[in-house]
Amino acid sequence: MSTPFETRDGVSFEVANHIARVTIDRPQVLNAVDGPAFDRLNEIWDRIEADSDVRVVVVTGAGDRAFSVGADMTPSAVAKTGLEYWADMDPNGFGGLSLRNTLDVPVIARVNGYALGGGMEIVLGADIVVAAEHARLGLTEPNVGRLALDGGIALLVRKIPHNVAMGMLLTGRKASAQELHSHGLVNEVVPYAELDEAVERWVQQILRCAPTSVRAVKQMVTRTEHLSARDARALLVPALTDALMSKEQEEGVLAFQERREPVWSGR
Repeated sequence: MSTPFETRDGVSFEVANHIARVTIDRPQVLNAVDGPAFDRLNEIWDRIEADSDVRVVVVTGAGDRAFSVGADMTPSAVAKTGLEYWADMDPNGFGGLSLRNTLDVPVIARVNGYALGGGMEIVLGADIVVAAEHARLGLTEPNVGRLALDGGIALLVRKIPHNVAMGMLLTGRKASAQELHSHGLVNEVVPYAELDEAVERWVQQILRCAPTSVRAVKQMVTRTEHLSARDARALLVPALTDALMSKEQEEGVLAFQERREPVWSGR
């Protein structure tokens, strides 16, 4: 099912050809997220979760300067103290994504510029990160007396070497996309002019795989992070059952034997 292109509350959204595209569309404030945009993002992720036709998501920011610089810090947007924010944190994390563990669809972060604070937390909540060469990423909250409470602190030390993560967390410094690629956080770094082509290549690689298998992989990873590898293998999550009972496993093997591209039904 397609969703026509729609921009509301500072976020653009569309679904076409199994691809959902989510764009933080507030370039005048470097795609900073205010209250209405935050609520809109949560609504969009909920819609994607409920739409079995969506097989991959691309999240990005409008323009070529910023993916997102996190929470909107303009006087009209900052309504909570740090303590009030901590007491009222969204369980899904920043932008409704950084700590969301119920989304069984792969998320590709198209990092087109600065990804700072909450913007970096959205990147940390993605599965694949493709960044432009000029992009800079960081959890800069300490520079303004705040903390990366929406998963940033906990996720960064799990995704890159401890000392590298601490060096960023304790200084609030911005790292280049290439540096974070060398540490495994960014999958690919390309010139800005080639960013869309690179993202599309990742999208098509995912779409070539069986949807049931992709969902099972995502669900098995997100729901077994706290387990040992042996215990994780034994946990029968719903998407795994669906994949093992699906017709797609038969179609995949048959297509391989017949030397043709498989035709996925999504069931």
